[in-house]
Amino acid sequence: MSTVRSRRIEAARHALGRGDMNAAQQFAATVLAENPQDAEGLFLLGIAQSSAGRIQVGIRYLDHAVAIDPQGEYRAQLARLFTLVRRDGDAAATLHAAEQAPPADALSRDTMGCVYARLGDHAAALGHFAEAVRLQPGNTEYRYNQAVTLNFLGRTDEAEAALEALIALAPDQARAHHLLSALRKQRPADNHIARLGKTHARSRDGRDRLLLGYALAKELEDIGEPDAALDTLCAANAEHRRSLPYTFARDEAAFDAIEASWPLLREAPASDPSAEAPIFIIGMPRTGTTLVDRIISSHPAVESAGELQAMSLAVKQAAGTRNPAVMDPATIAAAARADMGDIGRDFLQRASHHRRDPALRFTDKFPGNFHYAGFIARALPSARIVCLRRNPMDTVLSNFRNLFAVSSRYYDYSYDLLDIAAYYARFDRLMALWRSALPGRVLELHYEDLIADQEGQTRLLLDHCGLDWADDCLAFHTNDAPVSTPSAAQVRRPIFSESVGRWKRHAQILAPVQRFFAQAGIATE
Repeated sequence: MSTVRSRRIEAARHALGRGDMNAAQQFAATVLAENPQDAEGLFLLGIAQSSAGRIQVGIRYLDHAVAIDPQGEYRAQLARLFTLVRRDGDAAATLHAAEQAPPADALSRDTMGCVYARLGDHAAALGHFAEAVRLQPGNTEYRYNQAVTLNFLGRTDEAEAALEALIALAPDQARAHHLLSALRKQRPADNHIARLGKTHARSRDGRDRLLLGYALAKELEDIGEPDAALDTLCAANAEHRRSLPYTFARDEAAFDAIEASWPLLREAPASDPSAEAPIFIIGMPRTGTTLVDRIISSHPAVESAGELQAMSLAVKQAAGTRNPAVMDPATIAAAARADMGDIGRDFLQRASHHRRDPALRFTDKFPGNFHYAGFIARALPSARIVCLRRNPMDTVLSNFRNLFAVSSRYYDYSYDLLDIAAYYARFDRLMALWRSALPGRVLELHYEDLIADQEGQTRLLLDHCGLDWADDCLAFHTNDAPVSTPSAAQVRRPIFSESVGRWKRHAQILAPVQRFFAQAGIATE
């Protein structure tokens, strides 16, 4: 390696490290001007291009670099870029190739862990996160990723130790405090409330204050102070809601488009539909979807593929719309005219990268697929659909109490009680459409019924899914498969009834919601 080239490479990497993409591109370009086949120059230019938002360009450069020099660092970053453009199959193949000679640096190992996690393979991700922490123990992001994965895998004590070590390094790391509060039910004699209160008081960042507010509310609820918990939560959500440009009209337009598209969708062609029978678990979030997924995937003939975006992406692909929104009125209207058989095959191809055993049937438990029940029914005639229903008041409260993906605009409705109520009302109306339009295709399973009669409702559930009885489904809490949702701790316990009727403890604060439902003709008892 020449001295001049070495300096340019070093300068390009240094520029990347400080976020100066223009300088990184310039240094990498000078390396390639001397040798267009310089793998390191191609790699650095690809990283710079993708970091500037030109993902496809970055992929081309990294692909070329890997072809010349298939080292682990290049492959790790290429796999990451593949996930950004939803090429999960290419990402998985690139990761498997990288495993032959894993990279030696901490960033690449953490990147590999993140890609595995994105693909739903948390067991494979953990080793890479652990190695990243070993190589760079002072990096709190690597430690956080390791702790999250330990939690997904049910290794709660190790996750707790990892988070305490992280907080010792970074006392104000809000994500760590938030996750730590969720690992277990806190006790009056053993909790983090005092520390959380002090951390929240000195925090000035809006996102951090939201995370810390949720953590503090959760622990107050755990130790038997529900009123203080809800007061804390109301303040945190109101503060965050003021920062959002959200209006319910945006979600209402999507509901309107779905309902209006059904006549077209019902008559759309469906060439050579697949006979595969995936099981879709849909509904409002926090209504028991993870519990039902755990019950079904405890059956020896079924595995869980987790919460997939595969159906929404297949619909988006069929629509051919170029706007960035995955679901919007234009996309729904265009997709309703597409070939449903193509959508079904596209879904199955995308889902295949999240399956472990192709011989098993699989579940997709993305709750938001309730928007796509019409597409599912037409695109996959053998698919089974289960919709979780829960008391409307408990549904509103549970959505309000749970912090979803903060950066996702899909959940902007969840920070205001009346926004959630309005969203629920449209969900309820859409389910009435599917009930009428798709008789027998959607089993509406009530969470309260499942809690009161676990075996009877489980038999009903398995029968709808075309599955024989299996005692394992009653012992779902012993299932050791990873859980990557906010319900991770709950579904590792036997069925419990504490959440049924929880809203009644807060009837005064929820009175406007109850009035809204009364006016909408939605029963709350």
